[in-house]
Amino acid sequence: MMKADKQVLPDEGAQGMLGKALDGIERVGNKLPDPAMLFLILMFGVWALSALLSGVSFDAIDPRTNSPIVVNNLLSADALTHFLTSMVTTFTAFAPLGVVLVAMLGVGVAEHSGFINTALKRMLKITPAKFLTPAVVLVGIISHTATDAGYVVVIPLAGVIFFTVGRHPLAGIAAAFAGVSGGFCANFIPSGIDPLLQSFTQAAAQIVDPDIEVNPLNNWFFAASSCIPITLLIWYLTDKVLEPRLNRTHKVNREEVDLPAMEEEKPSEIKAFRVATLVMVVAIAAFFSLTVPETSTLRDADGSLTSFKAPLMQSIVPLIFIFFMLPGLVYGYMTGSFKTSGDVVQAMSKSMSGMSHYIVMAFFCAQFVAAFSASNLGALIAVEGAGGLKALNLPAEITVVGMIILVGFVNLFVGSSSAKWALIGPVLVPMLMQLNISPDLSQAAYRVGDSSSNIITPLMPYFPLVVVYCQRYVNNIGIGTLISMMLPFSLALMSIWSVWLLAYWALGFPLGLGASYTYGL
Repeated sequence: MMKADKQVLPDEGAQGMLGKALDGIERVGNKLPDPAMLFLILMFGVWALSALLSGVSFDAIDPRTNSPIVVNNLLSADALTHFLTSMVTTFTAFAPLGVVLVAMLGVGVAEHSGFINTALKRMLKITPAKFLTPAVVLVGIISHTATDAGYVVVIPLAGVIFFTVGRHPLAGIAAAFAGVSGGFCANFIPSGIDPLLQSFTQAAAQIVDPDIEVNPLNNWFFAASSCIPITLLIWYLTDKVLEPRLNRTHKVNREEVDLPAMEEEKPSEIKAFRVATLVMVVAIAAFFSLTVPETSTLRDADGSLTSFKAPLMQSIVPLIFIFFMLPGLVYGYMTGSFKTSGDVVQAMSKSMSGMSHYIVMAFFCAQFVAAFSASNLGALIAVEGAGGLKALNLPAEITVVGMIILVGFVNLFVGSSSAKWALIGPVLVPMLMQLNISPDLSQAAYRVGDSSSNIITPLMPYFPLVVVYCQRYVNNIGIGTLISMMLPFSLALMSIWSVWLLAYWALGFPLGLGASYTYGL
C-alpha cells in the first residue's frame, strides 16, 4: 500500500498545482456573463466608444475609400432611429442564423431517427483491436457532422469499448474527447461548421472590402488533411503516454463497475442502416452527376463549380439538410422510430429546441456585429493594429501563430466557436488583410486555435459531462483530473497543428475551394 501511495502522490501534487491554476481560470471565466449578454454589453460599449471618438481626427486611411477613417456616432438621433427601425431585419438577415437552423433540421431527423447513432456504433465495433484508438479518434472527428452527437454517443461508448476489451476506460474517453472536441475543426466531410465560420469570416472581411466573397468550403482541404496528424498524435499520446500513466495512478475496480454491455443492433436496425446508407450514397451520386455537363445549371456563368457564385456552392447548406434528411427518413420508417409524419416533425422540433440558446445569442450577436461595422471602429482597429504589426516587421508566419495562441487563450473563457469568431473575427480578419493575409488563412488559423484548447476549459458546456463519464470507472475524478489528462493533448495539438498549417502554407497546398493565402490590397 505504501508503494502504491508513493506512485500516486507525485501525480497528485502536480495535479493539485495545475488544479489551482485552472480553478483561478474557472473563477474568472464564471464571472463573465452569458455570451448573449456579453454581446449586449459589447454593443453598448461600441455605442459609447463611437460617441467618444466621433469627433477625433485620425491619420489612418480607410482602404475602402482611401480617405481618413471617421468614427460614426451611434448615439446620435439618426443612428438610434436606424437601430430601432432595422433591429428585426438585422436579426433575420444575420447569415449564421439561417445557416445553422437549416442544417440542423436535416441533421435532427438523422439523429433522432437513430441513423447517426447506429452509424457511429458500427464504425467503432468493426475495428480491429490494434486500431481501436485511431478508430475512436476518427469517429470522434467525423461525429462533428452531427453537431453534439460525439459528446453524447462517441465519448461514453469509447469508455465502454475500452473497458470491454480490457483497456483503461479513461484512456478511451480521453481519446474520444480529444477527437470530438480537440479535433473539432477538422473533418473529411463538410459540415455545418464550414458555412457557419465562413459567414462570420465574410462579414468580417467586408468591413475592409465590401465586395469580397468567401467560399463556404474555403478550408475543406486543410481540415480534411488535418485529420491525419491529429489522429496520429492523439493515438500516440493515448497509447504511449496517457494510458500507461492511468494504469499506474488510476486503477479501475472492475468488480465495482456496473455498466451494461454494449447493445447489439437488431437485425431490423442493421437492415435499415444498410438501406438508408445506400439511399444516401445514391442520392449524392445522382446529384453530383448533374454537375458533370458543362451546361449544368449548378455552374456559374463561367462554367465553374467552385466559385462562390456557382449555384452548387450556394447550395451547400440545403445539401447538408437533404443528405441527412433522406437516410434519416428511410432509417426511421424502417425501424419504426418514425411512424407518422408527425414523428418527423417532432424530430425537427427537438433539434430546434436545442438551438434556442443559440437563437438568443444570434439576436444580440447580430446587433453587435451591425453596430461594430456601422461605427467604423472595426476598420480603425484593423488599420491601426496592422500598422503596429507592420512596425514590428514580424514574418507573416509568426503573426499567424500568434493568432492561434490568442484564439486558444480566449477559448478558455468563451467556449462557443461561433461566439468567439463573431467577437474577434471583425478585428482579426480585417487586420490581417492589411498584412496581405487572406480571410481564408485567418479562418484556418482560427480553427486551429479554437479546437486545440477546447479539451482543457471547464467552461465548455460538455466538460462536466465528460467528468461524469470518467467517474463511472474511477471514484473521486474531478475537473482537475480531466484537465491533467487532456493538457498534453491540448498543448501537442496546438503545437503540431500550427506546424502543419505552416508547412501546408509553405508547400502551397490549397486550403479549400476558392481559397487563397494572400489578400491583394
